[in-house]
Amino acid sequence: MSVHPLRAADPVHQARVHLAAAHRLAVLDELEEGIDNHFTVTVPGRDDRYLILPFGLHWSEAKASDMIVFDEAGRTLEGVGEVELSAQCIHAPIHRITGAKVVLHTHQTWAVALNMLENNRLVPASQTAAYFHGRVAYDDTYTGTADVLEEGERLARLMGDKHVMFMKNHGVLTVGDTVAQAYRRLYKLERVCRAQVLAMGTGQPLKVLSEDIVAQVQAPAANDKHSRLERERLYFEAMMRVLDRVNPGYAD
Repeated sequence: MSVHPLRAADPVHQARVHLAAAHRLAVLDELEEGIDNHFTVTVPGRDDRYLILPFGLHWSEAKASDMIVFDEAGRTLEGVGEVELSAQCIHAPIHRITGAKVVLHTHQTWAVALNMLENNRLVPASQTAAYFHGRVAYDDTYTGTADVLEEGERLARLMGDKHVMFMKNHGVLTVGDTVAQAYRRLYKLERVCRAQVLAMGTGQPLKVLSEDIVAQVQAPAANDKHSRLERERLYFEAMMRVLDRVNPGYAD
């Protein structure tokens, strides 16, 4: 069995590999829209430069060597290709203002379906949904496509210290300290949005968990052998092994 350690000697190369893997996983998990939407990572060792897949490449073909480095002015500093305007305007300010190392933004189907509703709140009606309770920011005012940095700054202020943002009539965004953490949040978010929309479709009232139970779910168990960090690492390593079987080449 192949193994993909999440800690490597060259953190910049590791970031490139993980970012490429996340793009391909998004295709596998049906979270992507071809060449649109954006995943970015702060270049390790810098706080003003970001890695991104250049606009025009399909996410299924993303490779570590494809990733370009850009700055908040939208300039390509390393690599070949350009950053798409809305990626520059949304992601760079969120990185700068919130300090997030990883920012993932998609228009994934079930999350968008929930965000098309007048009441788009994610409710803790399942164990997995409970993990998100109190950790979601809501942007209830769609202002059109992002073409100025002020829009990213507005979103960053709304984001605050939350892990997830619901963007009404638009999509969703997750942040994290690592690609593994941010992508696992994005994947699980789609699952809970799908479950909630399906449950709402029955017309029956949702059974919402109590605040006490939500707190118990969110609290780390003292006797748990696997920390949240370990679970994120194991998840992403496993998913990269899946990619090695079904869509290899992302680390090139």
